[in-house]
Amino acid sequence: MGKIIAIANQKGGVGKTTTSVNLAASLGVLEKKVLLIDADPQANATSGIGIDVETVEIGTYQLLEHSNSAREAIIKTETPNLDIIPAHIDLVAIEIELVDKDQREYMLKKALADIKEDYDYILIDCAPSLGLLTLNALTAADAVIIPIQCEYFALEGLGKLLNTIKSVQKIHNEALDIEGLLLTMYDSRLRLSNQVVDEVQKHFNNMVFQTIIQRNVRLSEAPSYGESIINYDASSKGASNYLSLAKEIINKNS
Repeated sequence: MGKIIAIANQKGGVGKTTTSVNLAASLGVLEKKVLLIDADPQANATSGIGIDVETVEIGTYQLLEHSNSAREAIIKTETPNLDIIPAHIDLVAIEIELVDKDQREYMLKKALADIKEDYDYILIDCAPSLGLLTLNALTAADAVIIPIQCEYFALEGLGKLLNTIKSVQKIHNEALDIEGLLLTMYDSRLRLSNQVVDEVQKHFNNMVFQTIIQRNVRLSEAPSYGESIINYDASSKGASNYLSLAKEIINKNS
């Protein structure tokens, strides 16, 4: 049975897309069948995996509109075992278009129902907001990964996100689970980074992944070449971090 995991945080720049793309590629390399869904109008996950956003004709927008099926939107990538449903800038309009629709929070859940069994994992890269797009992702998901960067304002807004998750659990999706909090952009040389790690681990204990994603130049470079870190530099620290995270998730779900 496929597991749907949303990667969400309303704060921008915390490593959501980096995590979505590289975790998906790592799970694929570890022989899991993975579908990545780009649910962010910026479409960075789409370009980050090597697809020209301008050529996208069927993607997440059509999926939420129910004008095309999920199977029609799927594109194979060059990474083993990894498919993607891409995004395009037209996804910006979907929040306005869904406002009047019945059961507007369930559009993505319904669209994915007939392909859920085709994959081991379906990862959703969420937009940096708590709007209808993210709400659709959380309603469709079995679990959520929350990336938190090891910086000063790390915990700001986390309470708001946890409250949103609670209300989604209460109203739309009582089975929604927190897969884990993921510490990103860690620099062991900085006292602040270490303080944030201590603080998050102290407050959230078992909810925090053991794997910590370290700051890594190769990780920052990979998207500009339209490649995951696994394809771009498999020997880098970033690749090793995301493979470790993928193994942790596989072990947790086995």
